[in-house]
Amino acid sequence: MKKIRVATGNPHKLAEISAILKPFGIAVERLEAEKVEVQDDDVVAVARKAAEFLCPRYGDYVVVEDTGLYIDALGGFPGPYAEYVYRTIGLRGVLKLLEGVADRSAVFRCAVALCLGGEVRVFVGETRGRIAEEPRGSGGFGYDPIFIPEGSSLTYAEMGEEAKNAVSHRGRAFAALAAWLLSSNF
Repeated sequence: MKKIRVATGNPHKLAEISAILKPFGIAVERLEAEKVEVQDDDVVAVARKAAEFLCPRYGDYVVVEDTGLYIDALGGFPGPYAEYVYRTIGLRGVLKLLEGVADRSAVFRCAVALCLGGEVRVFVGETRGRIAEEPRGSGGFGYDPIFIPEGSSLTYAEMGEEAKNAVSHRGRAFAALAAWLLSSNF
């Protein structure tokens, strides 16, 4: 089985990435490395810069992932600052910001940056959806209890791992990475 190394301190994210890539025959290992956190409104730029920092230090098949939740009614907030917002005000805080707001549309965007041959390639996955009125479900992590993907009435947290990974922003970005790797000399 081929292997990539993912620079993350989030065990939930690592497990999810492993589940997404397993059907492609790609194993995932956690890379213990200090990740550079660039401040930018674009998750692609954040992932690319972090990978550019790690590539010369750790070599090929290092992957950096960054995700943002862009809520339309909040002008795209929290965007790439979603993790910080989650840690500081949590789901209840985000829902409070949306009290009385009719348009609850949002998009989850994931950028996956891969180091290979001194180059950085970025793969992006997006899922449009909406923010629920209240947290629902017990699966997943982070914003999963309040994000309802387009075409579904269930939150990510209510869907179960396999169903979520089939439609999620992270599932789409890592599937694109896997397809590219499998078509190359990986």
